[in-house]
Amino acid sequence: MQHRTIAFIGAGNMSRSIISGMVSSGYPADKITASNPSTPKLDALSADFGINTTTDNLQALQQSEVIVLAVKPQLMEKVCEHLQQTDLSDKLFISIAAGIEQKRLLEMLGGNYKLVRTMPNTPSSLAKGMTGLYADKSISDTDRQYAGDLLKQVGEILWVEQESMINGVIAAAGSSPAYFFLFLQSMQEEAMRMGFDQDASRLLVQQAMLGAAEMVCHNPQLELSELRAQVTSKGGTTAQAIASFQDSDIAGVVSKAMQAAVNRAKQMSDLF
Repeated sequence: MQHRTIAFIGAGNMSRSIISGMVSSGYPADKITASNPSTPKLDALSADFGINTTTDNLQALQQSEVIVLAVKPQLMEKVCEHLQQTDLSDKLFISIAAGIEQKRLLEMLGGNYKLVRTMPNTPSSLAKGMTGLYADKSISDTDRQYAGDLLKQVGEILWVEQESMINGVIAAAGSSPAYFFLFLQSMQEEAMRMGFDQDASRLLVQQAMLGAAEMVCHNPQLELSELRAQVTSKGGTTAQAIASFQDSDIAGVVSKAMQAAVNRAKQMSDLF
């Protein structure tokens, strides 16, 4: 990975996750700066990873080639307006803020600067994330490579060709950990009604989910439908459960939920 000087504007969980992955992979800590209005998170980052920290966004920006915009969407405009006090022309910006489109981000920054928009998800905190990235044709291959390598520090990445597809990334990966948690919660609650205590029921369902995910990852040559078929003996218990799901139109339920996420992402882009 290219070792450019980089500043994280915002020191939340996602910044911490990316910084942790970078340092663990050998990225020089003295080339990394985190900026945040309060010091507790900065102190922890400095102590844990040996990076530079500051409460002054302009200072962080001026000493860095790459700027990661990692503040909450509702704070982005104010932060970007403040950044305009210094020269931004030679910077590469990487946004990890949900719901703010490229055009709007550039308006906030006050110019047509180099920008890569990304959408990571919460498992990134365990280096098991899934991040979608978008950049227009003005972004060089070198800058695209850097942005991709940066987000690979916290999991897998997928470049999309159209910015609108970032909303699909949100529906399929950004929001989907919550779908799985809801499914697991429902299974746990049913196991408890069957007589298992809370801890035992959680162990049953979380280990089953972990094992199923590992089987998916270790068998990329098999379609998901084939993996399901392999554990669905004709006339058996699994077949009865699957039939019940299909009778309830599980595919339709999932489709409706994912489209609802896409629609909300579109609505959110209008708020900023």
